Amino acid sequence: MRLSWNEIRARAAAFAREWAEETDEKGETQSVDNEFSQIFGVRCRTSN
Repeated sequence: MRLSWNEIRARAAAFAREWAEETDEKGETQSVDNEFSQIFGVRCRTSN
C-alpha cells in the first residue's frame, strides 16, 4: 500500500511526539528503528 505525503507527515508527527522525551536511546534502539520504519509503511522483521 502506498502512503500519501499527508499520511507520512501525520505518522512522523505522531512518532516525534511519542519519542520526544525518551532518554534511554540505546535501550530502545530496536523499538525506535521499527517505529520509524512504520512512518513510511515499512514493516521490520526480526529473526528469532
